[in-house]
Amino acid sequence: MSGIIVMTACLSVVAMLLSDRRAPQLEWLFKPLASLCFVALALEGGALESSYGLLLISGLILCLFGDVFLIPSNDKTFIAGLGSFLLGHLLYALAFFQLAVHPTAMLISLLPVAALGIISLRWLWPHLPPNMKVPVCAYVVVICTMLLAASLCWGTTPGAWILLGAWGFAISDLSVARNQFVSPGFSNRLWGIPLYFGSQLLLAWSVTLV
Repeated sequence: MSGIIVMTACLSVVAMLLSDRRAPQLEWLFKPLASLCFVALALEGGALESSYGLLLISGLILCLFGDVFLIPSNDKTFIAGLGSFLLGHLLYALAFFQLAVHPTAMLISLLPVAALGIISLRWLWPHLPPNMKVPVCAYVVVICTMLLAASLCWGTTPGAWILLGAWGFAISDLSVARNQFVSPGFSNRLWGIPLYFGSQLLLAWSVTLV
């Protein structure tokens, strides 16, 4: 069953990208379908049977809503999507704290995480409208918190999956930010969407290893 879910997600992502220019309305079909797949994968892996799984799948569901909010191109739905993903990241961080065993790994991660946050804000700041400066700053802080929490899982069975998924998710957010504030274009989606959904699938799969 897990294989079917992953294959459906992959095909949905490919279909979403292929229809981007000729039939962009199909994103309303393929994007929610791909998002439902990472929720389904977590459920298939037993997400309802542990505190880690419950927190993670709650975050995945919020991200599903965030994905839907980002389909229209307007500021109100973008802010709603930003809020959904922010809460999703917080729930991911809480989930990772359930497995926290490696504080040294978190200390090692401080430098790369801080670098990602500072560089991202310096890059985006000149392009942010005044009403988005505080929300984006808050979002970056939450992402960095989530990444530090993920590093605590190093040494656990799902640790590698968690770290790959968390960092992949964080980096994929840069494609959304670039598309929204810096330079809109299909090239952002071409790498950002596969990275995002792949990362979510990795996080969803981590439930099976807890």
